[in-house]
Amino acid sequence: MATRGLREILADAGGGVFPPSDGSVTVVPQPSPREAGVLSFSAHAVVFTDEDPEWVRATLAATPSDPLAAPLCPPFLSAFARRTGRENGNIDLLTVADRLPGGPPLPLAPVEDLEHPRVVRALRYREDVRVFETAGEAAGGGGVLVLGRGVAGRWECAIEVGAAARGRGLGRALALAARHLVPEGDVVWSQQAPGNATSVRAFQAAGYRPVGAETLLVVGRP
Repeated sequence: MATRGLREILADAGGGVFPPSDGSVTVVPQPSPREAGVLSFSAHAVVFTDEDPEWVRATLAATPSDPLAAPLCPPFLSAFARRTGRENGNIDLLTVADRLPGGPPLPLAPVEDLEHPRVVRALRYREDVRVFETAGEAAGGGGVLVLGRGVAGRWECAIEVGAAARGRGLGRALALAARHLVPEGDVVWSQQAPGNATSVRAFQAAGYRPVGAETLLVVGRP
């Protein structure tokens, strides 16, 4: 049977079906020239790259680490970056949530300005980007929701809460709103830096399920 690609692996994981927890590493082609990296599930890693799979396996075998941890360890990621001429991004917690019916639970205004900093950054990593603001964002008292198609075409969201609005549940509300904005039949993914406990809690309070860990290798500075 042919190896499933990253798109199929993510679709399975979004539905709660994961690769076997057998300590193995699956190497699959990049879903696009932009996207290379490592996705780590429980005792199973997926390396998505157009590099020679034998190089990946040999480099992992030479990594001075527990084999289960090697795909996300600095020695392997540094070698991977050198090999591909890319830069390592964060190692993020990857979470997913099902779509919810109806409209979002708070009023959102679309951002049409393509020079908006959140739009500019999102366009580096996603297609079909849509950005929304809550009231008060311009004065630092609201929030921003970014939605777009990222790795392997999956719907991804990111949020930002202004300093004056923190601690009031706005992050959870924005994360929840994203679940109402993706097309019917889809799920929405989000990455959180593990050290950003506020973000982790907001997304989990909005019903996002931890799936694994992920790092992307990007062209130029992350």
